[in-house]
Amino acid sequence: MVTQPIRVSDEVRSALADGRPVVALESTIFTHGLPRPRNLEVALEGEAIARDNGAVPATIGVYRGQAVVGLSPSEIEELAGSDGLLKASIRELAYARVHSLSAGTTIAATAYLANRVGIDVFATGGLGGVHHGASTTFDESADLVALAKTSFLLVSSGAKAILDIGATLERFETLSVPVVGYRTNNYPGFYVADSGYTVNQRVDTPEQAADLLLTQRALGIEAGINLANPVPVDEQLDTEGFDAILERAWADAERDGISGQATTPYLLDYIRRATDGRSLDANVALYRNNVRLASAVAGALAARAAEAAGAAGEEQ
Repeated sequence: MVTQPIRVSDEVRSALADGRPVVALESTIFTHGLPRPRNLEVALEGEAIARDNGAVPATIGVYRGQAVVGLSPSEIEELAGSDGLLKASIRELAYARVHSLSAGTTIAATAYLANRVGIDVFATGGLGGVHHGASTTFDESADLVALAKTSFLLVSSGAKAILDIGATLERFETLSVPVVGYRTNNYPGFYVADSGYTVNQRVDTPEQAADLLLTQRALGIEAGINLANPVPVDEQLDTEGFDAILERAWADAERDGISGQATTPYLLDYIRRATDGRSLDANVALYRNNVRLASAVAGALAARAAEAAGAAGEEQ
């Protein structure tokens, strides 16, 4: 049995204690989302981008049963090169521990673990949401519930393109989760900058994003914030014929009996192959962009905390 349910790396623990910016990074992007060897390259590049932008990266996953906030490079390499890893949402964390299993953590599990140790900002690629046909299958991502119950700021480039975007936005409204465009009122479409849907909230600076989270907390609002950051237009996917590709992907998934947590990686891999890797390039581009923005927001939050501490000291 693992003695401690969550292990925090010395670097992350020190950064949090010192009030320095920390950015949470998920592990399913390299355990289930990207092909080898690019998965490892992107995982390590994401950490490097955070450092280059003034933040300490905290890649989160489950390593041999133990939830880890701040995986080491060797642990990331092992997870990235392992076959058949568990894909762990919140409900799988205890199971992985009991059976000493390694796992990639989803947005929901990553957010939960980050929040437990005091990390406020999380960068990912695309968000989970409502799947097509959910009115009969009830197939909705646990990411939605995690955002409704966890106070943090998630930088993403919209819900994954395979999802029912309209229904996903409706669920966010029902769950009282703010969907905030970063320098845009167009909701991003994962591989493309504009999904065709709009949002009625936006911020234009990392400082405004930080203040939004702090104000929600001051109001006692438990929900997190979905900061929607579009993929750079010059790096987005050319979507000509994309709808037809997506229809074929869904048909093949049904034929192959794919369901549940296996659906998303299956469909994304299908799209990658059908677009000759262009979707993968867009995915990597938006992820880099999100890590950069998340690092800036984490820096703004650290600055606000330092200002508050200074003001409190002056009052004493």
